[in-house]
Amino acid sequence: MARYLARRLALTIPVLLGVATLVFALIHLVPGDPAQAMLGEGASQQDIARLRTSLGLDRPLAAQYLSFLGGLGRGDLGKSFRFGTPVAQEIRRRLPQTAVLAVCAMVFAIALAIPLGIVAAVYRGRFLDHASMTLALAGISMPGFWLGPLLAIVFAVYLGWLPVSGSGTPAHLVLPSVTLGAALAAILARMTRASVIEELRELYVTAARARGLSRARAIVRHAFRNSLIPVITIIGLQFGAVLTGTIITETIFAWPGVGRLLIQAINTRDYPLVQGCILFISVTYVAMNLLTDLAYGFIDPRIRFE
Repeated sequence: MARYLARRLALTIPVLLGVATLVFALIHLVPGDPAQAMLGEGASQQDIARLRTSLGLDRPLAAQYLSFLGGLGRGDLGKSFRFGTPVAQEIRRRLPQTAVLAVCAMVFAIALAIPLGIVAAVYRGRFLDHASMTLALAGISMPGFWLGPLLAIVFAVYLGWLPVSGSGTPAHLVLPSVTLGAALAAILARMTRASVIEELRELYVTAARARGLSRARAIVRHAFRNSLIPVITIIGLQFGAVLTGTIITETIFAWPGVGRLLIQAINTRDYPLVQGCILFISVTYVAMNLLTDLAYGFIDPRIRFE
């Protein structure tokens, strides 16, 4: 296990280096001058030049890139152009809000998808199966940038049941969590259905029923438990998609998280903050993939890490 973990951690270094390099290159290709954006259209060229010098933007790109990599090696993401504070501090300040939203979206998706997938598998080819998979297809087909405003219009504007934006109370979490978790729930329900159907065909389920186990216990304790490997894979991989989806969802609902911070940084050409936010999302994605692989060994003792 220790050797496997060390090898996987070593492999993340070139991945993160590639992400850092790509982000640095792309953000500098985006049209616009951070100094001009900070000072406004009416600023003089002398003021813009002085600000560019103070921000280090007058140096060659190669020098800026080497400085960026050197900071990463020391764990320093740089200072935000807009806020004048360390990028890591800004991300830490917004991280709890994004974490709460992502966890609530995952809980919603799992609580909805797992029962739907099991019911669809048990009643394969019947009405409940078709109804569950139709609901899943609808969830996959509705993008967050369309579903979010629709939910806000219905439940916040027309019905007045929930707040339309902001944070601070559990009610503020409902609409963004549903928007973010709908697509994941749809994918997870379809995967659960396919995995459970495959396991229900195995002889050990029939043997469990023959030993006197009830149908429900045979399904949950045997068929569903042995179908968890692909389900856990989808949950782990989609957690990165949830973090990416927060960029749109947080913007729609004015949720003060890392996703909204990233959009604000892009609008103001805040290079260090953009790079820091994307690197944070990348590190989280890689970490979730590693945790997913490690979870296989706990779910199925036959899996060995080498």
